[in-house]
Amino acid sequence: LEIVAGSSHEERLDQLREEYPDLVWQPREELESEELLSMVWQQLIDYTVADSNELAVNRRYYPELRPAFDISAPRQLAWAFPRSEDNSLYEAAIAFFNTIKQDGTLYQLIERYYGHTRDFDYVGTRRYQAHIEQRLPGYRDWFIEAGAEIGMDWRLLAAIAYQESHWDPDAVSPTGVRGLMMLTQDTAKEIGIDDRRDPEQSIRGGARYLARMLKKIPDRIPEPDRTWLALAAYNVGFGHLEDARILTQKNRGDIDKWVDVKENLPLLSKKKWFQQTRHGYARGREPVRYVENIRTYFDILVWYTERDVIRTQTPKPMLFDSPVL
Repeated sequence: LEIVAGSSHEERLDQLREEYPDLVWQPREELESEELLSMVWQQLIDYTVADSNELAVNRRYYPELRPAFDISAPRQLAWAFPRSEDNSLYEAAIAFFNTIKQDGTLYQLIERYYGHTRDFDYVGTRRYQAHIEQRLPGYRDWFIEAGAEIGMDWRLLAAIAYQESHWDPDAVSPTGVRGLMMLTQDTAKEIGIDDRRDPEQSIRGGARYLARMLKKIPDRIPEPDRTWLALAAYNVGFGHLEDARILTQKNRGDIDKWVDVKENLPLLSKKKWFQQTRHGYARGREPVRYVENIRTYFDILVWYTERDVIRTQTPKPMLFDSPVL
């Protein structure tokens, strides 16, 4: 059992040793929690202790990690300040947190970084990691070229393509969309694509269509909300996205924040609400799942590429019985 030295986990283990005197661990001053989680995944150590939010994020990268049990009741994260006669910094921090709680900024920040990590799918994650190594190399250069053409991170385009087709150029949906980026025939014609089944053309076409959606999103909207809204439009259509934003406004939400718009998109499938819109009924839950899945795929692909861990063979499943405490 190895843990981060000087952490709250070490303090908790000290308390537990009063009840379990044989409890021993090794504190590591040179390692962070993510590195210890990686070492458990690699079977270099047996156990570590991690915060639940850290585990939620890292299980997407190390899908065989398993929580064994909780060593304490849920606790809130906190800021600490040195004791001093001058409390101005502390008071400013209190005022700041009160403000961002009241205006919704804190909730939006939590959603931005953790909103798409709540539902962990082991099978889907492992399949995606295998496809990164087996399928992605054949299309990577085209994603890079298309991303450069529209000024977009190529990994986001790759994540969209995976959500659409699992990087299968022969994919066809029951509604007739096909190819890596699942373009409709009308969309392909509009953006100058002759053959939707051709992977290179499909990737370029999908990139151009995403760029078109981004241009329709108001410039005042900052990233990453602007991209998340454009992705929803890519999936459900810009008209339906605008309908959802109008419903968001009616429900006193922020029409420029994905966290608020995604709460109102599902209303497009309810008669009470879609009757109030210009474009009518839409399966509003689908673009929400669509965007959240792409965010997860993008994060994992960024992690893979930035750590240069793409291997030539599919990694073997590990650590089914080496859980995280």
